[in-house]
Amino acid sequence: MMRIALLGFVLLFAGLYATAADIGACYGLLGDNLPSFSQVVALYNQANIQKMRTYAPLQELAHALQGSNIEVTVGVPNEDLDVLAASQDNADAWIQINLLAYPNVNWRYIAVGNEIRPNKYGSEISQYVLPAMQNIQNSLHQLGLSQVKVSTAWDMAVFASTYPPSQGTFDPAIESYTLPIVNFLVSNGSPLLLNCYPYFVFKDTPSLDINYALFTSPGVVVQDGPYGYQNLLFAMVDAAYSALEKAGATEVPIVLSETGWPTEGDVGTSVSNAQTYNNNLIQKVSQGTPKRPGQAIETYIFDMFDENLKTPELEKHWGLFTHDGTPKYSIILQ
Repeated sequence: MMRIALLGFVLLFAGLYATAADIGACYGLLGDNLPSFSQVVALYNQANIQKMRTYAPLQELAHALQGSNIEVTVGVPNEDLDVLAASQDNADAWIQINLLAYPNVNWRYIAVGNEIRPNKYGSEISQYVLPAMQNIQNSLHQLGLSQVKVSTAWDMAVFASTYPPSQGTFDPAIESYTLPIVNFLVSNGSPLLLNCYPYFVFKDTPSLDINYALFTSPGVVVQDGPYGYQNLLFAMVDAAYSALEKAGATEVPIVLSETGWPTEGDVGTSVSNAQTYNNNLIQKVSQGTPKRPGQAIETYIFDMFDENLKTPELEKHWGLFTHDGTPKYSIILQ
């Protein structure tokens, strides 16, 4: 079953690999009957998906990744942040166990926490993000892994304004949290990891034309000074760039650490829409946004597999594959 699915998906991806290196896929594990770690690595390689984002370190997965050349973003789970923030020794041990022990894995980023902000989780978690990032950065430097960049993954809720894109600003109510982290990114040459979902904006905005969210608008929808926007994703990303510029972080690049479209579960979901979104996404991110033309955006499609143990129903259906490894639709890496 898995061999047939794998060969079929290779054919679906076959052909145009010119910018495949800019495209990755998130690897969530909240599904039953998921392929084995070795099958997953084979699937990434055969489909030429050269980047993987995981949400926690897994030794068995790290073993399978050795020698694969897949660039790996590994997450520090939110519940582990307090331990890594508590002491340098704890951070050193985490790096030694989870990265240094696997020298033939191509580690790219460490995402220290996912979608944490004080007005969502409260200070009991958010207070640990920056100290954990600092300790991990020190560990990487001391242990000879300075090429690995440290960041954290935020969603769009860290911004107070995103429309028009030039008015993008960080939420002033949580700037005591966000701005020191932005300064850390500047000081260490790290990107901002951004989870960015036009689907949810479409879902929550009944008046929004779905074509603007799917990259299929025939012309400019939003004109913002010299910049014209034909798709919602680029408007969202440029709003984030505007916020970074206002924070004095013009040089910080944005990595789309999650984006995608679900195939079922709520309004606007279908296999056709997911296929349209992700194929257009792959083409468009190589071109850069109106604010940053020609600067390809490193992008991670959410999700590699359906995660059928998630709730609510909408959360189950974001995969390029079903939870047992069957491809859901064709994608062209172009």
